Amino acid sequence: IWCLLCCSSVIISVYSAGVIVRGSGKAFFASCNPKICVVGSGPAGFYTAQHLIKDAEVDIYERLPVPFGLVRFGVAPDHPEVKNVINTFTQTAKQSRCSFYGNVNVGKDVSIEELQQAYHAVVLSYGAEGNRTMGVPGEQLAGVYSAQNFVGWYNGLPSCQELNPDLSCETAVILGQGNVALDIARILLSPVDILKKTDITQPTLEALERSQIRNVLIIGRRGPLQIACTIKELREMVNLPDTRPEMVAADFNGVAEALKDVPRPRKRLTELMLKTALDTPGEKEQERRNKASRSWGFRFFRSPVEVLGDPDSMRVVGIRLAVNRLEGEGEGARAVLTGEVEDVKCGLVISSIGYKSVPIDPSVPFDSRKAIVPNNMGRVQHVSGLYCSGWLKTGPTGVIATTMNNSFDTARSLVEDIDSGTLDVSISKPGSQSISALLEKRGVKPVSFSDWEKIDNAEMKKGEASGKPREKLLSVEEMLRVVQT
Repeated sequence: IWCLLCCSSVIISVYSAGVIVRGSGKAFFASCNPKICVVGSGPAGFYTAQHLIKDAEVDIYERLPVPFGLVRFGVAPDHPEVKNVINTFTQTAKQSRCSFYGNVNVGKDVSIEELQQAYHAVVLSYGAEGNRTMGVPGEQLAGVYSAQNFVGWYNGLPSCQELNPDLSCETAVILGQGNVALDIARILLSPVDILKKTDITQPTLEALERSQIRNVLIIGRRGPLQIACTIKELREMVNLPDTRPEMVAADFNGVAEALKDVPRPRKRLTELMLKTALDTPGEKEQERRNKASRSWGFRFFRSPVEVLGDPDSMRVVGIRLAVNRLEGEGEGARAVLTGEVEDVKCGLVISSIGYKSVPIDPSVPFDSRKAIVPNNMGRVQHVSGLYCSGWLKTGPTGVIATTMNNSFDTARSLVEDIDSGTLDVSISKPGSQSISALLEKRGVKPVSFSDWEKIDNAEMKKGEASGKPREKLLSVEEMLRVVQT
């Protein structure tokens, strides 16, 4: 039944399935709400859902039994304030128009095609779970880890609990100078008494108590003016108890003179670096540094050439670095090899040179060079009704607020498409009803948000006993056991 009434720039379309009122660029849906599926329950998934539940029913599918993605498994344990965003995500999950289905591996338990048949639109927000490799000989030696796996280990990601890194060496090298690299350096060097009050996992605490690491070098291929971390993370390193900074003064030649031309955030960050590296500390600070039992430092203009191993143990014993010079200026400066190399002794190498997204399903277009799903404002190219948000859309850049804006943009694109009729929502779709039936047939038992709250309570109760905010459950099996009790 079609009935169109035009009046004062508002068009009302009456369908057998429901009513849509359009006007002033906004959409309102009655009777048959559009059914949207979001794949991934990290910040991108939840922010996308938050924007969409005003106009649609949203189901969030997550591979693990627990939600929140990198907020749970990526944010450093000593940054609890960053995790407060979980409160907002919880409010979204508890809305009547939003449902959570954990323990469902999209691409394996259910295909994208099956989701497309069940929903009016599918939004891919599953993030970047792959690692960028260094591409150098020796990368596979024992004692070499990706930052993603190392962070997953200390944050309780089930797939990383077998990592069991050997921390018996004196020097650790971290390749990359972003916030993740500084998080790792801080965790390796922090007094354990500080970490005991966080949600870091118990096995990690025990490993850090036995750790022999005394020096951490944070290596970057370019110079101080191109460093990728933010001032907050640098300040935390500078003030870290029982540590002292050890820099190479020559790395900062000409930096002070170049400062007048850089934007204010970069200027403040560089000034703090210069002060830490070159200024004579005051009496109190000098005393603190003299007493410190551990050290850290940036090394600039260096790129990995080879990880050096012991031929008998096949363990890392050092790293060979190429010495670089810069061509160009500012953010666009390029690292160019000089032909010189130097060797650094170390027993632990962590590569923090970036995460990357991986393909989820052969039916979804994927740009393997950029490691993103090709899209236009979140609309997946050449596939109607398929969208993407978060790092899968842009690559792994920015902080949680960046992901929020990126996800809201995708949600706006989707609503615009419904509003313009580009996305047809006139036909009723079964949504989770048909997917739940498929999963049941395949022996997959989804975890609901109230099930997650059982896990949440169990973790907090366990943590309370040892003075921690929570003690994370470290295996999917353990999580599912709590759900079933």
